[in-house]
Amino acid sequence: MDNKNRQRRFISAVIPAAGQGTRMGTSLNKQYLTLAGKPILAYTIDVFERCPLVNEIVVVINPNEQEIFKRQILNRGHYKKVNIAFGGRSRQESVYRGLQKVNTQCQMVLIHDGARPLIDGDLILRCIYETIKHHATIVAVPAKNTIKVVNSQLGVEYTPNRKLLYEVQTPQTFDFDLIMKAHEQAIEEHAEVTDDAALVERMGEKVTVVKGHYNNIKITTPEDLMIANSIITVKQ
Repeated sequence: MDNKNRQRRFISAVIPAAGQGTRMGTSLNKQYLTLAGKPILAYTIDVFERCPLVNEIVVVINPNEQEIFKRQILNRGHYKKVNIAFGGRSRQESVYRGLQKVNTQCQMVLIHDGARPLIDGDLILRCIYETIKHHATIVAVPAKNTIKVVNSQLGVEYTPNRKLLYEVQTPQTFDFDLIMKAHEQAIEEHAEVTDDAALVERMGEKVTVVKGHYNNIKITTPEDLMIANSIITVKQ
């Protein structure tokens, strides 16, 4: 991609951070818990703030957490790209609200979990480059473990070929018009899915994998917090 094409594209990042994360077992939204003295969400935002190809960041927060977001994130970060949107009843609705908030010039959007703080700038750039070619991409890593498909009684139905299985992460990156159309169609048809790529898939559009790294974990449980702390300690 040459410099002329880079300048032509307005790229936004939408970071959903409105979920409560009940599996963490704390009253505080997990994304405001700290890693090495810094809020999880701040790590996530910082990487996109530093990325030269990302023009704006829309962080989707719980409307009841405006004060903590301002105190723990905005006041310490001196961010130039950050705007906020308010989340809805589900992640899908929250992402859609974030998409509605992006700049009208937006041509491409990266959607990244606020609770994945170990994302790195090189991966963000690869997502952008691959989405220019393929229009819809997801970060994923090869499954390490054998996966079993079971029935409702936990009986094993079959064992899929592990070589064809990938564990999906974020960012998930799309041409803006494509992902907006996918969300709006899902609203019209009352469809609910687990990630944004599935909305694009259900329209018959192709989604391409960008190989990520295993450190790009989503912090969901106390054990994940311990692992992330260890990774940061090693990096430092």
